[in-house]
Amino acid sequence: MKLLKLIAFAAVMAMSLNVLAEGGGDRTFERALSANSKAMEQYAANQGKTPPVVKDYEYGMKLDVVKVVSVVKPQPGCKVVPTAMTYEDSKGQINTIKYSVMGVCRNGGS
Repeated sequence: MKLLKLIAFAAVMAMSLNVLAEGGGDRTFERALSANSKAMEQYAANQGKTPPVVKDYEYGMKLDVVKVVSVVKPQPGCKVVPTAMTYEDSKGQINTIKYSVMGVCRNGGS
């Protein structure tokens, strides 16, 4: 009976760690995006331009990318993860777009 309780406890702990790992990636991305936003505000101030507002990418959206200023590194994982790119357009405006990419899969899986 003790062995059964131990197995059940181990299973519950493994599931809770998995749940925490899933939410942890989102928090990590939000911290990285926040740090990037602060850096891009400073970049915009140095360039004498308006700081960018983060916009979500929508399918079919026309992007006018002349110069990529910054890219938020995608999180590790064999799944779709959020990332963001800050760029200058042909009018010289700084824009930040948030979109999804396949994560950096480190275990050889696809």
